[in-house]
Amino acid sequence: MAEEEERGPGSVYQMFVLMEDLLDKLKVLDYEQQVLDKHNIKPLSRHYFVSSPHVLSNPGEQFFMFSVIAAWLISLCGRPFDTPQEYDDPNATVSNILSELRALGGQVDFSPSKLKSGSGEHVCYVLDQLVEKALKSKGFTWKRPLYPSVEVEDECVQEDDAELTLSKVEEEMTQEDEEYEEEDGLDLDSLKTRTNQSVELRGSRPTVVLESDVDAAEWNLEVERVLPQLKVTIRTDNKDWRIHLDQMHQHQDGINTSLQDAKGCLFKLREDITKTLEKVSSREKYLNTQLEHLISEYRQAQTQLNKVKELYQQASGGVTERTRILAEISEELEKVKQEMEEKGSSMSDGAPVVKIRQSLTKLKQEIEQMDVRMGVVEHTLLQAKLKEKNNMTRDMHATHLLEPNT
Repeated sequence: MAEEEERGPGSVYQMFVLMEDLLDKLKVLDYEQQVLDKHNIKPLSRHYFVSSPHVLSNPGEQFFMFSVIAAWLISLCGRPFDTPQEYDDPNATVSNILSELRALGGQVDFSPSKLKSGSGEHVCYVLDQLVEKALKSKGFTWKRPLYPSVEVEDECVQEDDAELTLSKVEEEMTQEDEEYEEEDGLDLDSLKTRTNQSVELRGSRPTVVLESDVDAAEWNLEVERVLPQLKVTIRTDNKDWRIHLDQMHQHQDGINTSLQDAKGCLFKLREDITKTLEKVSSREKYLNTQLEHLISEYRQAQTQLNKVKELYQQASGGVTERTRILAEISEELEKVKQEMEEKGSSMSDGAPVVKIRQSLTKLKQEIEQMDVRMGVVEHTLLQAKLKEKNNMTRDMHATHLLEPNT
């Protein structure tokens, strides 16, 4: 606020003028074809980068336009710079642009965050510095303005042709008299023309003595009749420098008069503002002295709060680690529970026992069948042995019977 008061009340509107100059310089560098047509962007308005409540603003669009134009101007200065994209980090983009501006010799004495809004005095300042560097690198110089020549009406009446005859002059004078009778006044320029023509006519005619045959009374009556119509009208020429000079003197007198009236009000306003500022400063000092102990207590409380925050962050880190370990243990517990449930369900199931019983029953049946078969085989074998024994016994008896006979 103090800086704006030092700069004056007109500093608020300085960026409007700066933006208009910036737009003219961009047009000199042909930014319409090299930037607008390339990125398919509509032309900039006269106050596009101005930050004002009376101007519509779109921070995202304005920041993207600012970064694109700044990158193009930096490339015109002979330094490689990639064109920023719409979703790039604004902090990195602003930092790169300001570093390039410093490398080109520009002065940056403000915070980079003031450029992220895409509008305002600092945005116009950065673009103006870059466009000046680009014009200098292109070798462009401003030339003296060429004002269009204004055709000044020649006050001198051109001479008529040398072959002007008396009859022609009389016809023109008759026509002019008829026109004057119809009009209420007489034009001064036409009167001067007629006078010059009459003078030339006298120079062309032979010098003779002119005698009038008009009655003096009739002449006086005619003069009285046409006297109200002999009004001279002077046409004001807006291009005349005398008129402009008179207007300047009038405006200067008006300004001096208004200044005398406004000086008293301004001096009174200055005194009131000075007194108000003194009151505000004294009140501020009083409040500072009264609230000093509260401020010290607040600072101590702020320090304790920072310590508690650090302890809380450390505790939060331990809680996070323990929470992770608990999650792992819970996951392992769930796996163990699932395995136990599967084993319990398999143990409570009676199907394997039924299968074992069926198998045992089947084995018993097969054993009984095998026992029967073994009994049959043993019986058959026993019969075969008995039969063989009987045969051997019979053979032995037969042998004993044969021996005595022999």
